[in-house]
Amino acid sequence: MTNSSYSELAVNEVNQRDENIISLRQNIENYCKAHHQFGFDPGNPVIRLHEPTFSAPEIIAAIEILLSTKVTMGAKVKNFERLFAQMHYFSHGITSNSGSSANLLAIASLCNPLTKNHLKAGDEVIVPALSWSTTVWPLVQHSLIPVIVDIDPVTLNIDPNEIKKAIGPKTRAIMPVHVYGNPCDMDSILSICKEHDLWLIEDCCEALGASFNGKNVGGFGKAGTFSFYFSHHMTTLEGGITVTEDFELAEMMRVLRAHGWTRELEDKSKYLSQYPDIDPRFLFINQGYNLRITELQAAIGLEQLPKLEQYVNKRRENTANWLDGLEVWSKFFRFQIETPKGYSSCFGFPMIVKDPSKFTVQEICQFLNLNKIETRPIICGNIAAQPAMKLFSHRTVGDMYHSNQVMKNGFSIGNHQAINDEARRYVESKIYEFMKSKKLN
Repeated sequence: MTNSSYSELAVNEVNQRDENIISLRQNIENYCKAHHQFGFDPGNPVIRLHEPTFSAPEIIAAIEILLSTKVTMGAKVKNFERLFAQMHYFSHGITSNSGSSANLLAIASLCNPLTKNHLKAGDEVIVPALSWSTTVWPLVQHSLIPVIVDIDPVTLNIDPNEIKKAIGPKTRAIMPVHVYGNPCDMDSILSICKEHDLWLIEDCCEALGASFNGKNVGGFGKAGTFSFYFSHHMTTLEGGITVTEDFELAEMMRVLRAHGWTRELEDKSKYLSQYPDIDPRFLFINQGYNLRITELQAAIGLEQLPKLEQYVNKRRENTANWLDGLEVWSKFFRFQIETPKGYSSCFGFPMIVKDPSKFTVQEICQFLNLNKIETRPIICGNIAAQPAMKLFSHRTVGDMYHSNQVMKNGFSIGNHQAINDEARRYVESKIYEFMKSKKLN
């Protein structure tokens, strides 16, 4: 009986010298060169929320995985996890099928009965109001109580002063979100965690490439999570990763990710010796999900990883230029400002209308959309105001004024690698046109 994860009929590797492979690669490269024109076209100006970060190299890598027939999680996934962790100075990285699942793995592992001092039903976790739904849902799904607090209006991140007000006898953890890649004030948050003996879980799903005081976000607490969704800084199409410095916690995530199975553990010997009568290939020691990514996704990710830094640099360049070019309108708009000591990866470019009596967010978004500049709300606004929250136990602290302002009067435009000087000037010109139409110039 073989111990291989794959059929013996599987191709070991694609023959790179095969004339069909050579022709296939050339044809894909030619097609992408002819049709993948994602840059700004002044003759047909469009500013999308995102443009693809991948092209011929990623497509070829994915096709070669299909041709090998080795498609389920294997060597490519492990290599991608290793390289991602190595690049960002994390000890362990556990991939999953989305950033949402990365959050789920983090919370599930911290709630598991085999985790020392684990989170228990009824424990409270402090989260920012300005967040995504799947920051909160893993807490709800594990019978934890989200405690929702307001944000700092300058950074748009969780306000440490509001965290302090929210701490109660059941508080066990803080789960900040690095909004639009802007690092939270980690000095203050770590100080609070230390003072009150709280766990820190970082939602970095919008913050690939961001750092605070020279340290990559995601590495400050028990666990950090990232997303590789299509529209993020880099992609595996769908996908995410949970990082941790704790080996035992990483092993727990590997078990929970795949059915409660021991197969992907780095150290399975203690379980195999404890249960010698069970087939070692099919030993289940805990509950679990199926949150695995595929070899195709890992192959794409391996092509994307070397490009991440240049993509982040481009987003930072766009942000700096827009902050400078649009400063003339600062009387009417509030912009997100980078956290002191922070290095933002600038996921999008958010704007908040200061005085809705002059014009509404709906008016400017409609104008921009008509001029083919796509807009969207900032994350999902105040999560406490979403109707789904009424269905589940949670606690809010404070009046949520700043988060409500973002939800009512905020929007963002795309900020990505395909935006250049001409694209930025086009956006600035259209905002000028709008302000002129309101006689505010």
